[in-house]
Amino acid sequence: MRLRKILQLAWNILIHSKLRSWLTIIGIVIGIAAVVSIVSISQGAQNSLANQFDDLGADIITITPGYSKATGFMGPVRGGGGASESSVDQEDLTDKDTLALKSLTNIKYVMGKVSGTAEVKYLGESGDVTVTGVDTDVWKDMITDELESGRYLTKGDIYSVIIGYKRAHSFFDNEVQINRQISIEGKIFKVVGIFEQGEDDNAIIIPIKAAIDVLDDVEDGEFNSISIKVDNEELVNETLNDVEKKLMLSRGILREDEKDFTVSSVLELQTTITQTLNTMSIFLGSIAAISLLVGAVGISNTMFTSVLEKTKEIGIMKAIGSKNKDILLIFLFNSGMIGFVGGLGGVILGSIASGYIGLLTSSSSSGGISRMFGTTSLSFELLLFAFLFSIVIGMIAGVIPAYRASRLKPVDALRYE
Repeated sequence: MRLRKILQLAWNILIHSKLRSWLTIIGIVIGIAAVVSIVSISQGAQNSLANQFDDLGADIITITPGYSKATGFMGPVRGGGGASESSVDQEDLTDKDTLALKSLTNIKYVMGKVSGTAEVKYLGESGDVTVTGVDTDVWKDMITDELESGRYLTKGDIYSVIIGYKRAHSFFDNEVQINRQISIEGKIFKVVGIFEQGEDDNAIIIPIKAAIDVLDDVEDGEFNSISIKVDNEELVNETLNDVEKKLMLSRGILREDEKDFTVSSVLELQTTITQTLNTMSIFLGSIAAISLLVGAVGISNTMFTSVLEKTKEIGIMKAIGSKNKDILLIFLFNSGMIGFVGGLGGVILGSIASGYIGLLTSSSSSGGISRMFGTTSLSFELLLFAFLFSIVIGMIAGVIPAYRASRLKPVDALRYE
């Protein structure tokens, strides 16, 4: 029998199948759609995560007061930060620590940073916001942020300020512009730069000398955190260990449980989050794959029933010359077509679902969560794999029923009622 005729017969069986066949197809559609949407969202999150950490700088190491095995990420240069559960009383970092760190190899820049809440006034409006003081000698060389307008802080700046995009464009209902003046704790600062959107939107960055002057509880030579820029990104992990040992030595700490500081890096955090995302994706993908397994069982059940219903027709076909191979291929292609239709529907539904979920997450979330999960990554390879996998699942599920159909004896098949 010609292949074209075999395919035509297989397609006719599918078209004239009863409701159970289409319910089986719906099961395949749901399983493939779930796998496509979950994998695409996971890939999008990982791509977004990689881009964000590239912006932060994989060559930055951050030291913060207090020690905990489980710490959040402390922003390496800017005013934001993460939370940490400190198991040791916090001791401020000092000039002595920065001097000790500068003697290490693979260290390019070392910068102490202070931050605190201050009253900021602009055009009659005022409010308490977080202000960050940085070392203007090295700050520009340690950041990857781009400016929308103006310039970076330079070595000669004292009462100059750079403002985040959101803060500048909605600062107490007034828009801040370059060369305008704002008041921080009664001191007048000149706005010399504004960050691009997304580059620490709420930041207010001033020289560390000015921060010591305007911020409470900030002393000269003491820092809230220290940022280090390394020469070679590939040696970040080794440098982390060197930094930790050096600080323990300079601070007179002899035991691990006595540490009063935490050393972290963007690369370290990226690895941890990527592993978490991978684990989550595998877990959710496994759950989605269960529906595919159920769909495969449904295909087998449908095919067994179809063989029983077509037993007499099989007998007639064999009686007029059809071979076992022809019967096998008819039912095998029929099960493959169930996978084909289910896979096609699943790919379309999964693509729509992933886009909608990404849009919904982006519009309902804020900050890093929005930036991470607000995008999806639908690659051609993913869609092709899901589609072909569905066809293969269908054909595998139909192998045994197709084989049994091909082995029926013509006489027995014609007598079957």
